Amino acid sequence: MISIAVLAGDPMTGEGAVSCLRRYPGLKVVPQEEHRHADVVLMITPDVTEETVLQLESVTARSANPGLGVVLVTGHIGDAHLLRAVRHGLRGVMWRQDTTYDKVVEAVRAVADGGAALPLTVQGRLVDHIREVQRDVLGPLGLTASGLEAREVDVLRLLAEGLETTEIAQKLNYSERTIKSIVSVMMNRLGLRNRTHAVAFALRSGTL
Repeated sequence: MISIAVLAGDPMTGEGAVSCLRRYPGLKVVPQEEHRHADVVLMITPDVTEETVLQLESVTARSANPGLGVVLVTGHIGDAHLLRAVRHGLRGVMWRQDTTYDKVVEAVRAVADGGAALPLTVQGRLVDHIREVQRDVLGPLGLTASGLEAREVDVLRLLAEGLETTEIAQKLNYSERTIKSIVSVMMNRLGLRNRTHAVAFALRSGTL
């Protein structure tokens, strides 16, 4: 059973959404004042404004569910608001002008399962943002999106290929002492147990 709370910009829209959602099996609509106990929050608004994002931030901050997901039904959301909303649990976006309650419920179920439901245009905007952060912010600092330095990635890539410290040092034109230092500092910073664990971390994070 998925518990869902509905937050709408006007009472009539909210009441209509609650009435429709109650017809779907597997969904339990909780009162708006009990949204902190919901698995998913459905927000409905014509356009995403600063007030909308502040409300979303308040909702997630007060939630008793650390995995709370938010599905937003709206007509428009700007890039700045989109990025802030994602940081505070937004996992689904539905365009108000061309969605149905069947589609909304499908999105709610996907989000409750830990997935996402984002239009292709929104996915593209998020990917573009990640690329810009890597290029303009992380890259100049020698960092990657995974939190690893570029030279740490180089070392991990060679570790994953089975090379020993001496061989890595030769390939990267570093001393063995430098390679050992890079590995040691990286493992301490990320709380990794050993080199195998470090390689596994890089694979899971998509670095390798």
